[in-house]
Amino acid sequence: MLANDLNIELKIAHYPPYTSKYNPIERKLFCHISNSWKGMVFTSVELVKELTEKTKTSKGLKVFARISSKIYETKRKASDKFKENLPIIFDEFLGKWNYKAVPNEEVII
Repeated sequence: MLANDLNIELKIAHYPPYTSKYNPIERKLFCHISNSWKGMVFTSVELVKELTEKTKTSKGLKVFARISSKIYETKRKASDKFKENLPIIFDEFLGKWNYKAVPNEEVII
């Protein structure tokens, strides 16, 4: 686990569904990408990448894109033992979306 590898506590916070308007990356980036795509018919992944990389703003925002050819396994289940030993501490406020991953005690230096 990354928290063990780095030997630090990691705080994870997700935006709940339908709250992307509060996500500064989405608000500042994706509207410009959408404008770059406006009126285009996507005929290939390479075309989408090319159009995305042409996105820039007058304030200097530039977009870099990469096509991943990795195939991700779906519907993987974590074992109950893994879940029991996972050092996760859920926050009191929106615990479903905010939590901490802490290194195992024996790893802490």
